[in-house]
Amino acid sequence: MRALTWHGKHDVRVDTVPDPEIVNPRDAVIKITSTAICGSDLHLYDGVIPTMQSGDILGHEFMGEVVETGKDSTLKKGDRVVIPFTIACGSCYFCGKQQYSGCDNSNPVEKQDISEALYGHAMCGIFGYSHMTGGYSGGQAEYARIPFSDFGPIVIPDGMSDDKVLFLSDILPTGWMGAENAEIEDGDIVAVWGCGPVGLFAVQSALAMGAERVIAIDHHAGRLELARKLGAEVIDFEQTDIREALMEMTGGIGPDAVIDAVGMEAHGFAIDNMIDTVKQTVGMGADRAAALKQAIMCVRKGGRVSMPGVYGGMTDKWPLGAFMEKGLQLRTGQTHVQKYLKPLLQKIQDGELDTTFLISHRLPLEQAPEGYKNFKEKQSEWTKVVLKPGT
Repeated sequence: MRALTWHGKHDVRVDTVPDPEIVNPRDAVIKITSTAICGSDLHLYDGVIPTMQSGDILGHEFMGEVVETGKDSTLKKGDRVVIPFTIACGSCYFCGKQQYSGCDNSNPVEKQDISEALYGHAMCGIFGYSHMTGGYSGGQAEYARIPFSDFGPIVIPDGMSDDKVLFLSDILPTGWMGAENAEIEDGDIVAVWGCGPVGLFAVQSALAMGAERVIAIDHHAGRLELARKLGAEVIDFEQTDIREALMEMTGGIGPDAVIDAVGMEAHGFAIDNMIDTVKQTVGMGADRAAALKQAIMCVRKGGRVSMPGVYGGMTDKWPLGAFMEKGLQLRTGQTHVQKYLKPLLQKIQDGELDTTFLISHRLPLEQAPEGYKNFKEKQSEWTKVVLKPGT
């Protein structure tokens, strides 16, 4: 089959690789009909996530049609399914608490030492996202093997297009959980750093949860316009001092809740961020956390900080004093996708949430390297790329 493979920083290629096979009774194999490039994929593309190996198949946002099942799979051939990017067994301690991204069984034992050494505990398995998350082949391919297929995937009703449901795989639940972690109350003012796909869905979700005002922060005109169309007020951080603007917009109090949807590759010209950029480039540090630091400084006293943005390693110049003295709360984590699939699918069916507005480009799988390059370099125009295998 054809698949997009990683070969190093800014080097991704569509290669011919072996077809996936059933290796466990709970497995299924799907023929992929739609797959997307995620902002998190750019961390792999930029070479800042460790334990990638040449030839790894990328992609964790995908859906398709079941073509083969193991004897214990509950799926049937012909089912259309969306696949959660986090892999969960459904029966371990953490799955029992609906903390599916903490699953203890989806990351193979021989891989667990890698993330345990970095984070104190092993991560769950994730499709197409390095060997510390299990080394699973991703979904930017013609076919994919789906472990624990009796628990994770959601079957899509007939008549719903791929475009409407594809983002259930990651970014819609991630934006929703990001807003949920902000503990939004009716009348709240919420500020969202980053108007990429997750940030835009966090904006949409915060408004759906009852926020009175949402303020979206970015520097790409096209993305700010999408946020404005969703109902947000916007700040261009290249034109405006963010803290001054937020204080003016909130009567000197600050937002009730802030959401960092940027993550480890924040932009900006603050001195600490420029230092972090140099460290990241030469391998001395993993994370540029300027957006998170700024969010902590801007949120009101007693406010809530939500961090759906991806971080992978260490950061310094952490405003710990501000965090403590202001009495803040921080909630974060990889998304418990399986928890949100059914309720969010219902909201899409009921017309309460739209996902199709985000898609700017559809490309054949063979043009995936072009998609990555433009998604990174032209973020104002390339807001979301959907790849179509077999076209």
